[in-house]
Amino acid sequence: MIEKLKKYRFLLEELIKRDFKKKYKRTYLGMLWSVLSPLMSLLIMRIVFTHFFGRGTPHYTIYLFCGTLIFNYFSESTSQGMMSLLGNSGIFSKVNVPKYLFLFSRNVQTLINFLLTLVVFFLFCIFDGITFTWKFFLLIYPIICFIIFNIGLGLILSALYVFFRDVQYLWSIFIQLLQYLSAIFYSIDSFSMKVQMLFLLNPVYLFIRYFRKIVIDAVIPSFGFHALMLGYSLISFLIGFLMYRKFNHEFLYYL
Repeated sequence: MIEKLKKYRFLLEELIKRDFKKKYKRTYLGMLWSVLSPLMSLLIMRIVFTHFFGRGTPHYTIYLFCGTLIFNYFSESTSQGMMSLLGNSGIFSKVNVPKYLFLFSRNVQTLINFLLTLVVFFLFCIFDGITFTWKFFLLIYPIICFIIFNIGLGLILSALYVFFRDVQYLWSIFIQLLQYLSAIFYSIDSFSMKVQMLFLLNPVYLFIRYFRKIVIDAVIPSFGFHALMLGYSLISFLIGFLMYRKFNHEFLYYL
């Protein structure tokens, strides 16, 4: 795969440029929307939920921002990744190129948007009185794991979407449900230990929790937490890789 990425590097770069131009075509603010959109979402959630959930939560704005930052990246990456194959069928049906390049280009685009918002997040941390420590460098680990997880899930969804168009509607419903199950605007500390353990079955919650532990609590999560996060990421990528490998030559028959 690495050798093919090097071979088709030019194509991947052109796909990334095309995706950016297509997304922000005929907009006055362009890429600025990638930062403004999560900030507007954060503002709305801050106004709505502070009165109900934020009274006893230290640095509640940052608490919310961690949740929206991670979840928006997950939602955008997987939703766009799902459309990557079908949206580029006109290209790979005529030219023999690795089909995962289209997914990678979408993921690079969403990753850049995420990193831009991450810079704004750190600025909010400064304004909110968060102390920056060396532990912030550990955030590289969940980011890398999250990239792998999103790519893997994108491979799975894009393959399924070629065969079953219903996946688009099912995924939008699942995303909405997952948003409420990821403890974005509330804390799980008031739940019983058994219920708290159930939240660990949600990979997105793991990444949100990791960010909050490092940024707000200045605490490094346990080794088991790291292992579980890596496990989810590798399993997701492995399943997606195997699906592409198995159905690679069948995609053309369902376009």
